[in-house]
Amino acid sequence: MTDEFKPIIRDPHKSANMLEQPVAPVPAPQPPSDPIEQVLSPREVNAGLAKADPLTRHPRVSSIMLSVVFGLLLLAAAAGVWWLGVRTMEGQSYEDMVWSKFDAALPGWLEPIVHAFTISTVVIATSAIMSIIALAVLIVRKRWLLIAQLAVFGGICFAAAELLKPLLPRPYLINLESNPNNSAPSGHVILAATAGVILLCAVPRMCRALVAVIGWAYAVLVGLSVIAGQWHRPTDVIMALLIVGGVAMLMLAATFANGMDEPGSRASSPSVQIVGSVLLTFGVIGTLYGAYIIWQIQPGLAMSAEWTNSGAHLSTVILTASVASLVFGLVLTMRQLTASPLTQLGLVGAPPAPPKR
Repeated sequence: MTDEFKPIIRDPHKSANMLEQPVAPVPAPQPPSDPIEQVLSPREVNAGLAKADPLTRHPRVSSIMLSVVFGLLLLAAAAGVWWLGVRTMEGQSYEDMVWSKFDAALPGWLEPIVHAFTISTVVIATSAIMSIIALAVLIVRKRWLLIAQLAVFGGICFAAAELLKPLLPRPYLINLESNPNNSAPSGHVILAATAGVILLCAVPRMCRALVAVIGWAYAVLVGLSVIAGQWHRPTDVIMALLIVGGVAMLMLAATFANGMDEPGSRASSPSVQIVGSVLLTFGVIGTLYGAYIIWQIQPGLAMSAEWTNSGAHLSTVILTASVASLVFGLVLTMRQLTASPLTQLGLVGAPPAPPKR
């Protein structure tokens, strides 16, 4: 009989011993710590499939274009506000009227809060603390490119505050009680709004809505304080808010993968949707209402009529609050769109496979 057809003879004692040996338990698989690995298997991650979806590397093209459009519109609005407030007789009369009597028109409950921010050190220290917190959050989240991106954003805003004042003229059209020299844009308002935007872009999704409200309130208080303290005119404040908003939109258009949420952790945010909708709605309606008040008192502005005082003061408060609301509402909304686009990888797993026959 050849070897290949010989029967296999098993040792019964050896087989029994093998059956008596205990079987080692199979360890339970540990959930992956990397959000991307929750969507893709380790083999797929190593093969580079996590980079196959463009939305893991940059936002949607529509979100980028929308950020650019909003940024250019806000910067154009800043130029338009400066022209109306500085280059027209009615605008200069309106600003001088608010500058000279705004502090006395503040309600009693608001006056101490506003006066707390008329101290320059308080504004600088508060803005510095917000920026330091943002930096610490970014370091913990390991968002190195976002740190550089926000640093460039802050530098551009600071340069705008320092370079535009000597470049923008303020022609003599009427006799003014205020300083006839140009004071637009407000450096303190740019500092406050920039710090709020930096912190908003640094925190994770769950904190964005709360930080947007805090940044909005802080920018409004600083804007009203520099007017009440006779540091700046209304145009300086509104222009500063629009400049920060415009530069922030262009900064968000250049969002890198390092500044985006992890693909496996992206989800819609009810708080961002609610707070963003409220801020944008109030911003649009408030801005239109403030412009309507100015249109109503416009016939008396050229003559500096006393009956226009209340309308000028009210419109200043409404416009400061609504423009800041519009800016932070846009930043909150576009930050969510550029940081958390839903990718083809899905939210909690890969797309389901087609049914098998």
